[in-house]
Amino acid sequence: MKLYEWDFAPNCRRVRMYLFEKGIEVERVECITSDIILKEDFRDQYVHEMVPMLELNDGTQIGEGLAIWHYFEALYPEQPLMGTTALEKATISSWERRAYDGGMIAHAEILRNSHPAMIDRGLPGYSQRIPQISALVDRGKIRVASFYKKFNDQLADNKFVAGESFSVADITTICVIDMGHAMEMNIPKSAYHVNRWYHQLQERESVQKSKATHMPDGSTIT
Repeated sequence: MKLYEWDFAPNCRRVRMYLFEKGIEVERVECITSDIILKEDFRDQYVHEMVPMLELNDGTQIGEGLAIWHYFEALYPEQPLMGTTALEKATISSWERRAYDGGMIAHAEILRNSHPAMIDRGLPGYSQRIPQISALVDRGKIRVASFYKKFNDQLADNKFVAGESFSVADITTICVIDMGHAMEMNIPKSAYHVNRWYHQLQERESVQKSKATHMPDGSTIT
């Protein structure tokens, strides 16, 4: 079994953090060149041309972080991170999706439409040229502001994002925020409860161990 990933990518970190929380060890394979392009052999191997991708021993390929979570959650139900009751599962799923769609996609919208390395790569997973659209940077910033307002309100009355227990909703949310930090977009001062939660999570081993060890250019993070 192998996990194909890009060390710096928040989507890949979501899977690493989950695996650390569950105590599951999987061989990791870095798939990005120093030019921030997927390696050619990986593109030939995986038709969707995106990471993370979990390849099972029989060659079965499972793409997308959410799908990989579901696979391992079914195999290792102990210490559940996706809920146990119908209500828990629904609540965690809804807040995890809000973090992903409202936070991660918003930050990615800004990054892919402004970073020089992303010229003609406005969307992931496409071989053809996808031009940057500058207006999407401004729209992304509006979405990020909404993300922080919504999650600050939610964390005002909850220890964790989806309630009183740590879950995949927290995993995606902290990966979103650290993605913002890498883009020099910090937690706004008005998001007091998000900031409290963020510093509380720094004590978790999975948060520290899942952090990227290399910058996008391949240089080591010290």
